[in-house]
Amino acid sequence: MKIWFDLSNSPHINMFAAMIRELQREHEVVITCRPLANTVDLLELHKLPYTVVGEHYGKKLSAKVFGYPVRVWQLRRFLKPQRIDVAVSQSSFHSPVVARLLGVPSIYMNDNEHAAGNIPAFLAATTIMVPEFLSAEKLRKQWANPRKVVNYPGVKEGMYLWELQERLAQRQRARDAGRRRVYVRPEPWTAQYYQGASNFLDELLLGMKHAVDVTLLPRGKAQAEHYRDARFEGIRIVDTALDIADIAPDCDLFIGAGGTMTREMAVLGIPTISVYQDELLDVDRYLLSCGAFEHRPALTAAEALALLDAATRRPPNFDLLAKGRQAYELIKQHIVSAGQRTDTSLAWKGTQ
Repeated sequence: MKIWFDLSNSPHINMFAAMIRELQREHEVVITCRPLANTVDLLELHKLPYTVVGEHYGKKLSAKVFGYPVRVWQLRRFLKPQRIDVAVSQSSFHSPVVARLLGVPSIYMNDNEHAAGNIPAFLAATTIMVPEFLSAEKLRKQWANPRKVVNYPGVKEGMYLWELQERLAQRQRARDAGRRRVYVRPEPWTAQYYQGASNFLDELLLGMKHAVDVTLLPRGKAQAEHYRDARFEGIRIVDTALDIADIAPDCDLFIGAGGTMTREMAVLGIPTISVYQDELLDVDRYLLSCGAFEHRPALTAAEALALLDAATRRPPNFDLLAKGRQAYELIKQHIVSAGQRTDTSLAWKGTQ
């Protein structure tokens, strides 16, 4: 069986890396990506074979509208001779449409009910997999057929973090003492769904850099350029890929202006503050209700340092990690089942 993953953004590599390696033991896996944020760097870090197809067209809506059918066509042209059996993606609006054009089933996963690209993806997908708490009404507003929807337990971050928890605990115990370390992830400035402010973290960073070690994790080299200004001297800027297993044990406080990495740290029990400037997603409201992190969109440096003084690292959220393992198995089962149905159908046609 041949399984296609379109990993169109950097969070998707951590999400699917372990599952891809497991599936590769018995199946052939084809990976496509686009050069967005740290996607290519993370694929290299995880040593996963990939093909770059298309590009990211930035935040401007008109460019996205133009670029959408272009990448659909590019993916179809690349994949047609590959004869794939099933398509899998998280938030790749292209993947289900390409799969429909190729006549193969697709599994489309998403936990962002604000993304307009869900509409064509929901319409084209064979199976839609979303977290258990995602609003059914919001899905219907984006034309998701309820008969296609499968709810998986917990949050998507749990489906890969469960595998890391022991390794992270060992690294944390081995960490050298020293100045406290704060990691900061800026806003998703090129995302269509994000309508919040840009570069709003400047004063926060300047106010913290003399009191703690600050590491900034920009979303690619273009965003990093803003923080290379002389004002930010002393702040470590990492614009290449860092694995979560390297970040989490080293982090005393995480401040996130986006989604996935903020949720990853919160699930792992690291003191976490979300400064996300736009309307929160259902998944974030769910984690807030669990007490996994705090939401302080107007966070100041003084507040951040006070919260760091009071913060204690908690154990990982074992309930969410257990649910994540269940979600992992459920998703893998749907992938294999969908691909096997295609295999059987093709074999039957070949006998006619």
